[in-house]
Amino acid sequence: MTDVRTAEADPPWEGLRGSERYALCLHAARGGDRRARETLVEDLTPLVWHVARGHGLNRAVAEDVVQTVWLALFSHIDTLIEPKALAGWLITTTRREATRVRTKGAAQLPLTDEMAETLPSNHPQPEDEALRVDRDDRLWKAFAGLPERCQELLRLTVLAGRTEYRLVAEAMRMPRGSIGPTRGRCLNTLRELLDTEGGGG
Repeated sequence: MTDVRTAEADPPWEGLRGSERYALCLHAARGGDRRARETLVEDLTPLVWHVARGHGLNRAVAEDVVQTVWLALFSHIDTLIEPKALAGWLITTTRREATRVRTKGAAQLPLTDEMAETLPSNHPQPEDEALRVDRDDRLWKAFAGLPERCQELLRLTVLAGRTEYRLVAEAMRMPRGSIGPTRGRCLNTLRELLDTEGGGG
């Protein structure tokens, strides 16, 4: 009983970060540790959420996708082969689920302010909705022309934000220091595609 109380007060993942923290949480969650499950959900839900939103889902549909992804993980928690690859598993599963629900008519996510700021475009007047929609359409068309790896990287960095770079690096199996430069190259390619389509202005 003493060991149980000690584990409750000082879990083995306390103070750890990244894949080591998640691997320990996953191992404990497999044993029925509710706190471990809650830690995983708290730490990684922002990543799952941003991946779902980055695939063009509105808020309500994205919430359903996030819930489905966590249910899938905890329903198959004993079958995850590599616990340290948990972040990557969540991203892949979220991407697949988001793609599945989009085929059922989920609404496309409008251009975010953060992504718009990275593009050499003039902000339309608030009342000029037609110009905004046209710009968004051209952006997403250009985005679809990027290599898949660039699309994934931009979803996870532009939409999730710089605070998620560590998880992005783990999920994409890239050195953390290469995330920024690679992101920059992908954005340059996106700008070129927009210019080609006449959407750079």
